[in-house]
Amino acid sequence: MSKTTKELREMYFPTIGIECHVQLKTKTKLFSSVDNDAKEADPNTLISPLCVGHPGTLPVLNSAAVALAIKAGIALQAEIGLFSKFDRKHYFYPDLPKGYQITQFDEPIVGKGKVVAPLEGGSVTVRITRAHLEEDAGKLTHPEGADYSLVDLNRAGTPLLEIVSEPDMHTAAEAKAYAHELYLLMKYADVSECNLYYGNMRFDVNISISKDPKTLGTRAEIKNLNSFKSVERAVEFEIDRQIAILESGESVVQETRGWDDAKQKTFSQRSKEDAHDYRYFPDPDIPPVVVTQEEIDQIAKTLPAMPIEIREQLARLSLDSTQIETIVESPQVALFIVALIDAHGESTAKTIANWITGVLQQQVNDNQMHWDDIIAARNQLLELVAMIDGEELSSSAGKEILVSIVLTKESAKKIAQDKNLLQVSDETELTAMVAQVLADNPKAASDLQNGEMKVIGFLVGQIMKASAGKANPALVQSLIKKQLNL
Repeated sequence: MSKTTKELREMYFPTIGIECHVQLKTKTKLFSSVDNDAKEADPNTLISPLCVGHPGTLPVLNSAAVALAIKAGIALQAEIGLFSKFDRKHYFYPDLPKGYQITQFDEPIVGKGKVVAPLEGGSVTVRITRAHLEEDAGKLTHPEGADYSLVDLNRAGTPLLEIVSEPDMHTAAEAKAYAHELYLLMKYADVSECNLYYGNMRFDVNISISKDPKTLGTRAEIKNLNSFKSVERAVEFEIDRQIAILESGESVVQETRGWDDAKQKTFSQRSKEDAHDYRYFPDPDIPPVVVTQEEIDQIAKTLPAMPIEIREQLARLSLDSTQIETIVESPQVALFIVALIDAHGESTAKTIANWITGVLQQQVNDNQMHWDDIIAARNQLLELVAMIDGEELSSSAGKEILVSIVLTKESAKKIAQDKNLLQVSDETELTAMVAQVLADNPKAASDLQNGEMKVIGFLVGQIMKASAGKANPALVQSLIKKQLNL
């Protein structure tokens, strides 16, 4: 398919909504006491009679999943339902042995909320329609070259929170930003492992286009996207595909489509069902879920600061946006920096933040250390900042021992002494050194006395060279001025 021209794109108004399935990090499944972590297990080894739909089996709700859903709802700035219930959603597919999925239909646990996602030069606010608890289905695998499929029910019954957005996004960049911010919110709330590779979060993207912004077009749903880049590229492709269909005089079909990452294109899977096709009705085996405001408030107290708050605090350190997003990407690092601001002030926190987003980040990227190593070296990092601020060590010498203090957890002072990096701040020793350099460079000394202040940099450099870089440059400059009566 040829790329749509910019002029043609500007004639159409895309509308995008996203449904995100978040796998909750409970020990056991949503309605049975079977291990919830199936990523390393052999097929069909983490199953129970309920998972395979045996007659007479009864679901028992996992209360931990309810607590995690409430935490997620608070992170989404959403209303929490004091009363919610479970329903049966009927459809027939090989990975759903019961013939229905237990989900929440008209009374979900999480109501209206919002996500504010940063964009270059601004942000996009996406309203949350609802978020409901439901069990996952199994998984079909299709052996290459075979005329059959295999069913693995390890995933059947794992607890999901499906977060449904309003169609408030209108570009691929906005969709990607929202998906990423949602990922961060779930990670900060600590409700999921948030591993996209293992499908802990999966995005279903609904896209329609219309020439009239007030009228929605026919939507196509792109299922099971598991990276932010694929969300962005699938939206780009689907907008172009739908424009091409309408420009040819045909109509867009409401359908479910998949994303072929190798070919970078969407493909048709099946026609999209409407809600009435699922024959929803209340599940008679599961009592309604009733929570109190006091319980919600207690859960809210366990949440840390969210990304939007942390960005505001980091902005006070005059870090650039790339540095801020690097820190925010890892909750443990972000909360570490915020704790440093509270305990030691913005100057100390800024110095350590610059190290983290510079030399130390490169070490993490190269798998030479982990973020946990950096956080565990808190005392050593604070000691290093104090040494630099106290002019015991130059900034460049500090960077030279930075990796060592994080990896070894040894005293910054000891490592600096072992490497002979401590600055010379002995005034008597430096006074003699300054006198010698001034005597060796009479013209530079005379020029400085005559007001050519830029010469002082040359003289300081000569003294630094004579001291093998260990002289305290601020003290050296002061002594030069003192000896020349400036």
